[in-house]
Amino acid sequence: MTKVSREKGVKQRIIGLVPAAGQATRLSPLPFSKELYPIGHMRFKDGNDLRPKPVCMYLLEKMKISGIKDVFIVLRKGKWDIPAYLGDGSALDMNFAYLIMDLPYGVPFTLDQAHPFVKDSIVAFGFPDIIFNPDDAFSKLLAKQAEFGVDIVLGLFQAPQPHKMDMVGLNSEGQICEIQIKPASTNFRYTWIIAVWTPSFTHFMHEYVSFIQKKNDTIMRNREVFFSDVINAAIQNGIQVDKIIFDDGICLDIGTPENLVKAAQLSL
Repeated sequence: MTKVSREKGVKQRIIGLVPAAGQATRLSPLPFSKELYPIGHMRFKDGNDLRPKPVCMYLLEKMKISGIKDVFIVLRKGKWDIPAYLGDGSALDMNFAYLIMDLPYGVPFTLDQAHPFVKDSIVAFGFPDIIFNPDDAFSKLLAKQAEFGVDIVLGLFQAPQPHKMDMVGLNSEGQICEIQIKPASTNFRYTWIIAVWTPSFTHFMHEYVSFIQKKNDTIMRNREVFFSDVINAAIQNGIQVDKIIFDDGICLDIGTPENLVKAAQLSL
């Protein structure tokens, strides 16, 4: 797999990328898309009225805080309630566009739908069903990527439920050496929640999923392909993977019934 060089001194466009193609099987049946599940309240159109706040708004607001205005949201067919609610993004003073996912093999395939549109840009990525702090997390990741020119920077948080999360291993020098996908047991402390990457990583992921799709269909039939699979392959292929650890940050995945209850309680 080849790497795409980045021309020095050229300011690249930053695009938010949000996967919303999942089926929410752990929460089903739901009357609407999981990404629109209300957690807490928000001010409506700068007024005093409080309205239900869909969980995806937490991610989108943090992207906006970091200066990101353009966002691609990748859907699967049938999840039309998401664009019906979010619209063109003007309510957040942002620009939203929607792509349709046809390959139900995992997040990397979902994200690769955006390849033609983001291949020359810096990408800021997050999950729309995970609530996290601090608010400036993306700003810090973008600053580190710009300063050191690495291919991908991960935002690491202490994992409240390691067996349900992808756990990040650090070597003696504090560098990311591997990611364990939902391990039954682990000594690793951190999980990754958000990421920022360059065209080099976008290109690497495109080649990775293309290779699997063309040469190794048995992988897709036997298990889902995770984004952490791509990161592990990137590490093995010499892609520069860095991180920022948010020890004081919090993260909560509302994709399970118990966490959904917890998020509702915290919002009160």
